[in-house]
Amino acid sequence: MVQDGSYSFDGITLLASLSPLERAELLRKCVLKRYATGEHIIDGQSDSRDVYFVVEGTVRVVNYSLSGREVALDDIPAGNFFGELSALDGAPRSAFVIAQGAPAVTAAMPPEVFLDLLSKHPPVSMEIMRRLTCMIRQANDRIMDLSVLGANNRVHAELLRQCWQFTRDGHSAEIKPIPVHSDIASRVSTTRETVARVMGDLAKEGIVERRKDVLAVLDMHKLALMVEEVRGN
Repeated sequence: MVQDGSYSFDGITLLASLSPLERAELLRKCVLKRYATGEHIIDGQSDSRDVYFVVEGTVRVVNYSLSGREVALDDIPAGNFFGELSALDGAPRSAFVIAQGAPAVTAAMPPEVFLDLLSKHPPVSMEIMRRLTCMIRQANDRIMDLSVLGANNRVHAELLRQCWQFTRDGHSAEIKPIPVHSDIASRVSTTRETVARVMGDLAKEGIVERRKDVLAVLDMHKLALMVEEVRGN
């Protein structure tokens, strides 16, 4: 357990509408815990119902195929949260969550505290609804990509998705840290070798350029065209 009193909920986006005193009171009702890199925070199909807030580090949401292959679903940085689905519907966990990269610190909120928070603070409830809407849209996009795109184009689509998190002008982006080939492969259901080949081809075409500590995407428009032509949009 983490006993350090330096942690707070001030950086948690979901709770931004609350007062500092309200956030501090909520934190006192949670259990802080530090997880080593690669350590499981939530196991899929477990019966736990807590909602977790990431106060330090990053966690990864994953699932596993019947053959044991890991499929990465999302990376959740500090300031965000996970586990709300089981708190809302009482069903078992739908995925695994593990500490990613540097050790992560989470604050586990009991489900009854979370549900009471939603009932008493409409802005927080609205933010949860926006989050669930976004999850549905992302799932629809992922299903569509897996249905209509080949492996090469799925890599293009994932790279373009990451670009939008780092672009300033919508034309180019500098992705940092540089995406790991195995991580991209896990996200788009292909092999690391395929990702390496696709990235090499994009570099030859002048679309991407690997620099010291970033992956520069020089032409997002061209990358988008490579995806949309196959999607038929």
